[in-house]
Amino acid sequence: MKAIAVTDGDTRPQIIEKPAPEPDEGEALVRTLRVGIDGTDFEVIEGNHGGFPDGDDHQVLGHETVGVVEDANGTELEDGQLVVPTIRRPVGESNAFFDRDEPDMAPSGTYVERGIDGAHGFMAEYFTSPPRYLVPIQAEFADVGVLVEPMSNTAKALDHAFASRSAFEWEPETALVLGNGPLGLLTLAMLDSTVDRTYCLGRRDRPDPTIDIIEKLDATYVDSRTTPVAEIQEQYEPVDLAYEATGYAKHAYETVDVLAPNGVGVLLGIPGDWSFEIDGGRLHREIVLSNKALLGSVNSHVTHFEMAKESLAKLPEWFLEDVITDVFTPEEVDDAFERGDDRIKTVIEFDTL
Repeated sequence: MKAIAVTDGDTRPQIIEKPAPEPDEGEALVRTLRVGIDGTDFEVIEGNHGGFPDGDDHQVLGHETVGVVEDANGTELEDGQLVVPTIRRPVGESNAFFDRDEPDMAPSGTYVERGIDGAHGFMAEYFTSPPRYLVPIQAEFADVGVLVEPMSNTAKALDHAFASRSAFEWEPETALVLGNGPLGLLTLAMLDSTVDRTYCLGRRDRPDPTIDIIEKLDATYVDSRTTPVAEIQEQYEPVDLAYEATGYAKHAYETVDVLAPNGVGVLLGIPGDWSFEIDGGRLHREIVLSNKALLGSVNSHVTHFEMAKESLAKLPEWFLEDVITDVFTPEEVDDAFERGDDRIKTVIEFDTL
């Protein structure tokens, strides 16, 4: 079968041939329809994140996927059922986090991540998986099901943000999304029905398709080159919820200043090492005296995939059409992994229903 992988010593993904997988007992065979490309894929390709499966000289990419059950193989799934796979798998048989259906909370070293770290991904014509890691979705989501996985990360982040404020009455009215990439735009759309006013931070010049989407969602675009995060509170207003998806390390600390009292900032970006000076005492004092909170969030589990499904069904059709800007075949792998400001979400289509 065809697969798209990065090989050891190479920095460009390419098509390779691999044997089609045979499902073990308790596994289903899934035919891949579409696979999304995101920033994590580029980090894997560049060797800045994750690692190859043990004993292999290549890594099959892809973790944002929608497919159709080709062979249920005696599992509770049905042939022809549309599914989205989760990412994490246990090292070895299982562990307490997976037994509790909380793989997203497992510490490093107790899991692998398909397409990212230690396990091959879904950017291939077929893959196998136990049913517990496959989330059934509606057939009408065949073209947009690749959005479920990134939306599940936001579902978890928001779930934890609200949980951190659950000891008192907290009804956020304002939210700031740091980052106008695909994840930032999906989050902005998901927040549209949760808060009254939203802002989205970026570094783009007009005309730009992401700014068009931001404003079509009735959100305010904030250009960080003219209004840095630390000045948003003064230029606009303090926000109850800040969602960081830039991976720019200073934003984690600047978020404290943009939060309103009792506000919460949730961090999803994964920056590289970077040393810089901050006024730690002032930030510590601000967090304590204003009851602010910062929390990190990574990955998600089945519950959050289910929440993402519900959110996806509520998104306007125009948004889904605008956010998936480019669709390529596997043979167009070189073009698919090109970057450009005119692209938002790029997907590779292996097959159709």
